[in-house]
Amino acid sequence: MPDEQENRDYFDFGAEPPPPETEPVERPEGEDDPELLDPVLEALRTVRDPEIPVNLVDLGLIYELVVKKGGVVFVEMTLTTPACPVAQSMPGEVEAAIAGVPGVNEVRVRLVWSPPWDRDRMSEEAKLELGLL
Repeated sequence: MPDEQENRDYFDFGAEPPPPETEPVERPEGEDDPELLDPVLEALRTVRDPEIPVNLVDLGLIYELVVKKGGVVFVEMTLTTPACPVAQSMPGEVEAAIAGVPGVNEVRVRLVWSPPWDRDRMSEEAKLELGLL
């Protein structure tokens, strides 16, 4: 008998109305901080969607990442579907993960639904991990 996890459709969500996007936050101004970018990106890779065993970066849920000198970070992100059960909590998890990076002083996270996410945004590694290749 096949394993249930093996045949699971990770993207089969109910048709609930979308939660609201988070309030708009300003993208930070100033000079980029390339040295802080990699640690912030690695912190983002520690955040996983609880329904899909892949991190948010490889799922393609991070639409924009801006890291400025002075430790100000801006993230624009989405979720796999507006009906995602973690829509209310995931931005806070992203914020907490980034805030733990030494040198980060402020984190601004914006959850958006446009453009809508689709499987084409996933990395090849994520597709392979989920058996989509």
